Amino acid sequence: MTSPSNGDFAGQTRAYAVASETADLAPWNFERRQPRPDDVAIEILYCGVCHSDLHVGRNDWGFSQYPLVPGHEIVGRVIQVGNDVSQYKVGDMVGVGCMVDSCRECSACQKGLEQYCLDGMTMTYGSPDRHDGSLTQGGYSDKIVVSERFVVSIPDKLDPAVAAPLLCAGVTTYSPLRHYGVKSGDKVGVIGMGGLGHMGIKFAKAMGCEVTLFTRSESKVEEARENGVDHVIVSTDDEQMAAATETFDFLLDTVPVPHDLNPYLNTLKYDGTHILVGLVQEVDPALQGGNLVMKRRVLAGSLIGGMPETQEVLDYCAEHDIGCDIEMIDIDTINDAWKRMQEGKVKYRFVIDMQSLKNAQ
Repeated sequence: MTSPSNGDFAGQTRAYAVASETADLAPWNFERRQPRPDDVAIEILYCGVCHSDLHVGRNDWGFSQYPLVPGHEIVGRVIQVGNDVSQYKVGDMVGVGCMVDSCRECSACQKGLEQYCLDGMTMTYGSPDRHDGSLTQGGYSDKIVVSERFVVSIPDKLDPAVAAPLLCAGVTTYSPLRHYGVKSGDKVGVIGMGGLGHMGIKFAKAMGCEVTLFTRSESKVEEARENGVDHVIVSTDDEQMAAATETFDFLLDTVPVPHDLNPYLNTLKYDGTHILVGLVQEVDPALQGGNLVMKRRVLAGSLIGGMPETQEVLDYCAEHDIGCDIEMIDIDTINDAWKRMQEGKVKYRFVIDMQSLKNAQ
């Protein structure tokens, strides 16, 4: 492989970007950086559409910079590697998830927990590059350049399109179940059944758990059973919630907006754990301390997964025949997809066929 600094890499990149927090996604061309010695250049084939894309695109969290190319569930084919790259070669099918760099030296990074980097991880889009200060741009594009440390291998047994959402929705739900010690025979409640929730159900079932879905919608009951849950509780039904008091070992809470945690905490056994993976805003209404203190319950949180665990979840899914339920779309329908995602009208993850970018106007 020729030196990555010799200009062989065609950095001109086609993408869809948002120009402001109120703008629609629209075609945008920009220049990707030339690969560094440890970099992998990837032709993007598929990119999942995450609710975080919408949040950052609309500046809901207050740190967005524009223009911005979203997308952090990326699967593609290696088209060039730097001289120091040892894990990948041209033609390999690979993935890139929610982060593309970290300090690599702190205690978290040394443990393969780069998402908790003490200096802050570099997100796949919307973050300053640690080397040149440029704004990282994501996977709603035809190519990307990433350090090999932040690239994972897509197992042959996985459909590449189905694998894309595993790089965020998959590892986000797999990681806390593993970390908090969920095991066969445990009773696990999953709160919400969107992109995250339906993956949480699949993982908990594969781990041998008895799984219950909490949903606010009576219409989701049959749909949940088709996804393999053992039980469904309609959380707006006070009688059903009361009947579930002190039932569960773990709750996996995938709801991304403020909601009352107190009724759910009451469904945990003593020493039970309520894990937040969707909510990054304030807890509202207020948490009643007695719901924790009186039963030694734990309210916990979890953020994606480190690079070793991201590879682990892909391998686990290949071994257990687990995939994300997807709806494939073309890039020119992305604004409609964002609208439908905001309205909860997707089962359960959009994936963009990036070949459609070649024909997009």
